[in-house]
Amino acid sequence: MTVKQQWMVVAGVVAVLGIGLFIGTRTIGDEFYDVRVGSEAPGFLAVDMAAPEGANKSLSDYRGQVVLLNIWATWCEPCRAEMPSIEALHKDLESEGLAVVAVSVDDPGASAAIREFATEYNLTFDILHDQTQLFRGVYRYFGVPETYVIDRKGVIRRKEIRAHDWNAPEQRVFIERLLQESGA
Repeated sequence: MTVKQQWMVVAGVVAVLGIGLFIGTRTIGDEFYDVRVGSEAPGFLAVDMAAPEGANKSLSDYRGQVVLLNIWATWCEPCRAEMPSIEALHKDLESEGLAVVAVSVDDPGASAAIREFATEYNLTFDILHDQTQLFRGVYRYFGVPETYVIDRKGVIRRKEIRAHDWNAPEQRVFIERLLQESGA
């Protein structure tokens, strides 16, 4: 095989790979990317732990509010550490339009443990449970806790992949600024 033929083979392989990548990104595009700041928050459906058995809530139930969406689990120590600060922020800013939504990704059948956790920490915000185990596919989170701050228009404005003091001044200023923005 001549050098020219070898380069033709290499060019052919590169072209095939490029075409495959192009088709793949067009066919399953969003599957390659994380949910990120600046993108529209994906919808979800999860069981409302405070409602009668089987009642669900979705992201659309919080339309027009600023949403602090926390993904957590009962066995997660960092989740336990940040819950009091989330509760304090919720108590202070709920009346201004902040909706705190904590989605437990505990295994199906953990409803009693989730309710005990909420009682132990005196949580008054919405506690949901991903009993279908589909939340990971929607939000593509890496671990728990992971928190998204979603503005009134449904756009993700902040994504945090570890525990935070959500009642700290810098967090409060950010959330209060979002609360002042119009949802129109």
